[in-house]
Amino acid sequence: MSTPAPLRIDFVSDVSCPWCAIGLASLQQALAKLDGEVTAEIHFQPFELNPQMAAEGEDAVEHLVHKYGSSATQIAANQEMIRARGAALGFTFDMDRRRRVYNTFDAHRLLHWAELEGHHLALKQALLRAYFTDGEDVSAHDTLLRLAVEAGLDAEHAREVLASDEFADEVRAQEQFFQSRGIHSVPATIVNGQHLISGGQPPEAFEQALRQIVAAG
Repeated sequence: MSTPAPLRIDFVSDVSCPWCAIGLASLQQALAKLDGEVTAEIHFQPFELNPQMAAEGEDAVEHLVHKYGSSATQIAANQEMIRARGAALGFTFDMDRRRRVYNTFDAHRLLHWAELEGHHLALKQALLRAYFTDGEDVSAHDTLLRLAVEAGLDAEHAREVLASDEFADEVRAQEQFFQSRGIHSVPATIVNGQHLISGGQPPEAFEQALRQIVAAG
């Protein structure tokens, strides 16, 4: 019996989106459980929650109040739910350290290059941990450079990418492409270009959806 072709999974997300961290961890757990039955190639696609965010960022709570009209009580309840969901998946959200929201465009440029080099998963995970667990500024070039090196990328080339506009056009084109396909919230997991799994679903939901997609051929 021949092995089915790997599924192409486009994971549309932002590195400042907590539900994207949850969705990715859930997806990876589902794929681990399906090991031997399903193979997949994950491609990270860019989505900016706050494309107009200034370089200095914005206080995270103030940002949520202004953007969504949330109360401090609602924000605290949502953060606790996110923290608990992450903990169940082995991902640590430290909301006390993650105090600001930052512009993520340069992080997406670096991720685009990392995929060309085969280090996109390591960099994506490093970015999510740096922001949500350690509260780091993921718009700062020194932070991005350090994370790129930790992910196995060449330091000098990473420095050149960050110092230039390299891959800016490619990132904007990908953002526009997925928005034109109706993706206006993330995470959005698109399998083989046609099956959409929306939101930070639990591992069981990803597992069931992937089984159904493979079974349908």
